[in-house]
Amino acid sequence: MVEMTERTGCVVIGGGPAGMVTGLLLARAGVEVTVLEKHADFLRDFRGDTVHPSTLTLLDELGLGEKFHALPHSELTAAGFPQENGELMKLADFTRLKVPHPYIAMVPQWDFLDLLAESARKEPTFVQRMETECTGLVREHGRVAGITYRTASGETGEIRADLVIAADGRWSLARREAGLVPHEYACPFDVWWFRLSRGDGEQGGMLLPKMRDRRFAVPLPRPDFYQVAYLAPKGEDLRKQGIEAFRENVTQICPEFGDRVHELATMDDVKFLDVRLNLLRRWHVDGLLCIGDAAHAMSPIGGVGINLAVQDAVAAATLLAEPLRRGRPAEADLAKVRSRRLAPTLLVQGLQRLLHRTVVRGVMTGRRNGPPMPMIKAFARFPKLSYFPARLLGLGLRPEHAPAFARRPMEPARR
Repeated sequence: MVEMTERTGCVVIGGGPAGMVTGLLLARAGVEVTVLEKHADFLRDFRGDTVHPSTLTLLDELGLGEKFHALPHSELTAAGFPQENGELMKLADFTRLKVPHPYIAMVPQWDFLDLLAESARKEPTFVQRMETECTGLVREHGRVAGITYRTASGETGEIRADLVIAADGRWSLARREAGLVPHEYACPFDVWWFRLSRGDGEQGGMLLPKMRDRRFAVPLPRPDFYQVAYLAPKGEDLRKQGIEAFRENVTQICPEFGDRVHELATMDDVKFLDVRLNLLRRWHVDGLLCIGDAAHAMSPIGGVGINLAVQDAVAAATLLAEPLRRGRPAEADLAKVRSRRLAPTLLVQGLQRLLHRTVVRGVMTGRRNGPPMPMIKAFARFPKLSYFPARLLGLGLRPEHAPAFARRPMEPARR
């Protein structure tokens, strides 16, 4: 039974990057906005931690760049593949980008989200509701008119709103309740995440996936540890093999980790991600808009999910702030967000599907232990080709910039 009814301009479901950026920007536009997050905090391991050049530029525009760079982080300037002859094929060289921050920043997502939340709470029209889970949609006169919720203490209620924005991820409840069904693309692998210690002298400026014997590992260097993505064929349950077999597999792919795989005590130290790559044909119904993973789940390849979600959020806030200030956005207003963000999404997903076919699937099926030879030869002969993947992954087809109403002078970091 509903016990409380509230009213706001916009309800954002989900306190991830898309939800927090949307809430911050709309609040800076003077829109009453409430962001719901079902957890008590943002402290969850193995969420995406890659912040790309487009998002770094956005943070500068929002006045948060100095505070962000004061957070503990590492920087990746390139991504490529080791070859059997010991040489490196540089697939994406971010230093070629003419941007203020030509690299990917690796930072714990909870620090990133805390930064956004801290800034948003300074806005008088912003409300953040932690430990509050959306349980359904409220409908009125054929449109979505709000949401129902339940708190950790068992309190229930509803929030009426002129617009509901679903930023609740790839398993979005709001999307399902609205009857929106994504088109699923085939994906040849799942990911098993874990962390291992990192020595002081170990290099980490380039992302170097490792491939061997139907396995694919991607060590992501962090300031004091490696966050490792271990790719295995889709549907293969590595828990059944046990921790000893898993340690052996990791050592075979990454011999440099042989002295520390004992840090994985049990398979509980390894987190499973069911990889999805999908896309909604329609991102909205009357009164509700899906953005980020709720509209298009991305493969981990390239680590672009966060940054596409953030760009969706910027586009949504830019296009919908004025309609929300006037009252209830029309369906035509909501459709503009998809129109603006569809081509960049399709292009990145197209690149991911190409890499799935040409690189990952070949490794997963045992046909090869790296990229196909024509790709290696092309990038070796024309090194400047590394600009194009860097441009697509680092900035996207249409980088979104902070609207004028959301820009602020740079806030100094705490010393």
